[in-house]
Amino acid sequence: MKLIICKNKEEIALKASSFLNKQIIKKPNSILGLATGSSPIRTYELLIEAYKNKLTDWSQITTFNLDEYVGLEKSHPQSYDYFMHNLLFEKLNIKDENINIVSGIGNLKNNISDFQNKLNDYKIDVQLLGLGQNGHIAFNEPGSSFDSEVHVVKLTQNTIDSNARFFDSANEVPKEAITMGIKSIMQAKTILLLTDGAHKAEAVKELVEGKIDTKWPCTILQDHPNVTVIVDQEAASLLNK
Repeated sequence: MKLIICKNKEEIALKASSFLNKQIIKKPNSILGLATGSSPIRTYELLIEAYKNKLTDWSQITTFNLDEYVGLEKSHPQSYDYFMHNLLFEKLNIKDENINIVSGIGNLKNNISDFQNKLNDYKIDVQLLGLGQNGHIAFNEPGSSFDSEVHVVKLTQNTIDSNARFFDSANEVPKEAITMGIKSIMQAKTILLLTDGAHKAEAVKELVEGKIDTKWPCTILQDHPNVTVIVDQEAASLLNK
C-alpha cells in the first residue's frame, strides 16, 4: 500500500486527477470504477479541466459506479446517477452506452444480476474509492463479507446521518442501497482511495495499520497488491510516523 499525505483537499484532488489522467492517456480504453460522495468532487472538476484542455479523450472510456440508493429515480437530484451525469459525464465526450450505474428502481434482483454480469465481463483498471467514518468502502458497512459481490445493503445510522447533509432532512435519506461488493472491488487492477478530515483519522489508522477484520471493511485493502491511499494531514493524524 502506497500512502501519500497531502496538505489539504486541493492537493489530494491534484494528485488524484493526475493519477487518473495518466491512466486515461496511457490506456485510452481504460475501465474506470468511479465513486460518489464529497471526496471525489474536486478530482472530477480537475478531470473535466484536463478534458477541456484536450489533454484527455473519454470517447473509449468505460465506467462502473460503485453504488446507488434504493428507491431513487435517476432524475432525483440525490441519486448517484444524477450526481455522476450532472457533475462529470455531461461535461465529457464519454458515450452513454459505456456508463454503467446500477438502478435502484424496479426489479432489484434483475438489476443486480445484469450489473454483476457486465462487471464480470470487464476488468476495472483503476477503482476510485472514498472512505466512510466507520471504515466502509462503497456501501459495504462493518460486518460485510469480504466475499460479497453486487448486493443490497441496509445503511447504518452512522452512514444515514453522514449523508443527511445532502438531503432536506435525515428522514429523506434512503435506508438501503445497492453496492458493488468487496470481492468485486478487490478484483480491480489498481485501487485509488481518497479521504480527508480529522473525522476520518480513526478509519485511516485502521486502513493502514489495523488488522484485517470485517469490523473495518477498509482493512481488506491491505491484501490488494496495488493500492494508493491519498489523505490530508488531519486524516493521517493518528498514524504512527
